[in-house]
Amino acid sequence: MHPIIHTSALTKVFGSNGAAVHALRGIDLTVERGEFVALIGPSGSGKSTLMAILGCLDKPTAGTYALDGEQVEGLSGRELAGIRNDKIGFVFQQYNLLPKASVVRNVELPMLYAGVARKERRRRALELLEKVGIPEKAKVLPAALSGGQRQRVAVARALANRPALLLADEHTGALDSKTGHEVLELFADLHRQGNTIIIVTHDLQIASMASRQVEIHDGLIKVAEAA
Repeated sequence: MHPIIHTSALTKVFGSNGAAVHALRGIDLTVERGEFVALIGPSGSGKSTLMAILGCLDKPTAGTYALDGEQVEGLSGRELAGIRNDKIGFVFQQYNLLPKASVVRNVELPMLYAGVARKERRRRALELLEKVGIPEKAKVLPAALSGGQRQRVAVARALANRPALLLADEHTGALDSKTGHEVLELFADLHRQGNTIIIVTHDLQIASMASRQVEIHDGLIKVAEAA
């Protein structure tokens, strides 16, 4: 079976000529189905740029990228949007929940875009809220939730379309240490259930919960080893 992620000589250059910034300088990365990987490195190392490309939010300048066996580096913006909705779940530091929609409606949103029938959207959303431990919050608005609860809603929403890959970028950055640990435990549970997860973090304690750490410095992978 092909890996979820396979990149070869992936590069990203911002600007041109004298103002060019080489954010990625040739990334070779393979992530197998069911892995839990942490991308680590200092600010400016290229890890968030790499995450944007892996999430089909940006395109590489050169190199190749296969997601779940499909070459995506040359796809159009519309095609990449389709890939994002079908195969990738995102969890961001700021949650990005719709403030005037109930929790269950927030979780349903990706399924609405995917054309899932209304009854099935609601069934799946309630099932996911149960999975992340807050089924009783289905009808409330995000403003009534704690930071940790909002992040759990964001995780449920990310899983709505049963993605091949779950991506989280500094997803505990806005949380206190206790709540952040609870969210990380949720990710560990999702990994044990077979989900493929990649997190970006500068926190080595958070990275230690992943099964593999990939360290990036100056746009290059420095070390990638089993925990």
